[in-house]
Amino acid sequence: MPPTTNLLQGTLDLLILRSLLSAELHGLGISRRIEQMTGGTFQVKPGSLFPALHRMEEAGWLKSSWGESESKRRARYYQMTASGRRHLQAETEEWQRISLAMAQALATS
Repeated sequence: MPPTTNLLQGTLDLLILRSLLSAELHGLGISRRIEQMTGGTFQVKPGSLFPALHRMEEAGWLKSSWGESESKRRARYYQMTASGRRHLQAETEEWQRISLAMAQALATS
């Protein structure tokens, strides 16, 4: 398993939105999905995750509702909105542009 890495500014929102692309998830499910998607490189702690979820809900990118988790506990489930999908698309394009530029810069001798 690769060592964990600190998230770069702006990546947490993108990873949260990406984790919600196919299904609604509760907070722990989002954290687990991000860890799975990144091969364990990013492990999002509750102290970072929940303020981000709240901020993203305030921005209109997410909506939430109460439900029951797999362990039969009450949990808040998050779902991406249409605005969130548009934001995900725009941010994905931006990060792809940035990562390509960085790869080119690092490959230059």
